[in-house]
Amino acid sequence: MIATERLMAFSLMATAIILVPGPSVLFVVGRALAHGRRTALTSVMGNELGALLLATTVALGVGAIVERSVLVFTALKLIGAAYIIYLGVQAFRHRRSLAGAVGDPEAPRNSARELWQGFVVGVTNPKTAVFFAAVLPQFVDRGLGHVTLQMVIFGVIFCLLALLFDSAWGLAAATARTWFARSPRRLSAVGGTGGLLMIGMGFTVATTGRTD
Repeated sequence: MIATERLMAFSLMATAIILVPGPSVLFVVGRALAHGRRTALTSVMGNELGALLLATTVALGVGAIVERSVLVFTALKLIGAAYIIYLGVQAFRHRRSLAGAVGDPEAPRNSARELWQGFVVGVTNPKTAVFFAAVLPQFVDRGLGHVTLQMVIFGVIFCLLALLFDSAWGLAAATARTWFARSPRRLSAVGGTGGLLMIGMGFTVATTGRTD
C-alpha cells in the first residue's frame, strides 16, 4: 500500500502541473473557443485516454531504471526539468497562436474525430511525458517494491485529476468564448502566462523531489 502522504504529495504536484496551461490545456481551450462545450469535453476525454496510455508505457520503461539506478534517475529528472523550461519558453514565444481559435460553434462536428484528435494530443504531449518520466518516479517507494505498478497507480491518479481540471478549463473557455473573441490580447495572455508558469515549474522540478 502506497503511503497516504506520498499520494497527497504526488496529487499536489500533479495538480500544479496540470493547471499550468501546457499543450493539452491550450488544445482544449482552442477546441472550446472554436466549437463550444461538447467538443471541448470530447477532446478532454480523448486527451486523458492518450495520457493513460502514455503513463502505462512510461511506467513499463522507466520503472526498471528507477529500481536500479538513483544516478540515472537523477540525470533523467534534470533533463526533464530542462525540457519543461524549454517548453515554457516556446509557449511564451508563441503565445499569440490562440488568437485565431474562435470559430463557429454550430459548424458540423465529428465526435469520433474529436476524440481521436484529443487522444493524439494526450499521447504525444511532451509536458506530460516528461512529468511521467522525470517527476512521477520521485514519489515511488523503492522499499515497497512493485515500482512499475506504483508508477501506473500514480499515472491513473494523474489522469483522473487531469480529467477534472482540463474539463474545467474547457468549460470555462467555452463559457467565455465571446469575451475572448473581443480581445486577441486575452488569448495571448493565456499562452504567455502558461509559458512563464512552465518555466517556473521546470526550475521547481530540478531543485526538489525525492531521491531515496
